[in-house]
Amino acid sequence: MVRTTRYAPGNLPDVVSLRVGTYNILNGLAVASGQVRDRDLHAAITALDTDIVALQEVDYGQLRSGRADQAAIAADAVGARSWRFAPSLIGDPSGRWEAVDLLSSPDEPSYGIALVSRIPLHSWQARAFPAASVPVPLKVAGRRGLTPVNDHPRTVLAAVADTPEGSFTVAAAHLSFVPGWNVRQLRAITRWLATMPAPHVLLGDLNLPGNVPARVTRWFQLARTRTYPSWRPRVQWDHALASAAVTAHATTTHRLAVSDHAALTVDIDLEPGT
Repeated sequence: MVRTTRYAPGNLPDVVSLRVGTYNILNGLAVASGQVRDRDLHAAITALDTDIVALQEVDYGQLRSGRADQAAIAADAVGARSWRFAPSLIGDPSGRWEAVDLLSSPDEPSYGIALVSRIPLHSWQARAFPAASVPVPLKVAGRRGLTPVNDHPRTVLAAVADTPEGSFTVAAAHLSFVPGWNVRQLRAITRWLATMPAPHVLLGDLNLPGNVPARVTRWFQLARTRTYPSWRPRVQWDHALASAAVTAHATTTHRLAVSDHAALTVDIDLEPGT
């Protein structure tokens, strides 16, 4: 349920209070057990109790995740009134894949991001960014040392949220891990979102540490907390940003059984239309 507070008496504006979150679900993988089970993912999303949550590394119809529709599992866990899966690619993310229509309803194995909301959403838009052309050595869950990893197309998904107090825009993103590419993508996203109703809330795994996203966007950073790796967080890759002054009351990192990222939730007050 959306938490709504009306300030009275006086001329103070109506404010919407809600919990937003972001969670890179690692295609539902429980790192400790190496298993992917629908019930584990459902329990993890339920535990967040978010009004709006952005999800990254979401599988649809993939063999490795039991052919599940993971965005639908998340929508059921949240009790969503609106949700959408935006495939970044079709095929095997670690093998052969190809680009896809971002707002299509996939009928074959896909991989991408999702935006799941208890608040009605409309005017959906998505934007794609091409994969970086060079692999980058990264620490990969379950492997020792650094592993060269190829980039893949990246996606941002946005929609307008309606409340009795007014509208605002919320967006989910998963940016490249390639230095420089992610900064350019983030700058392009802020320009793109500026054409949509304000204020804007951006949630996602931005693959940029600490306060870098706030410096790049000049937006308000709603949470400063380490989110990766989930079992002993040392760096913040997962972020919540806002284009206008938003009050953040509580920030929580959730170390859940699913994923190598901790989930991030923030309880906020925002004034629609600012």
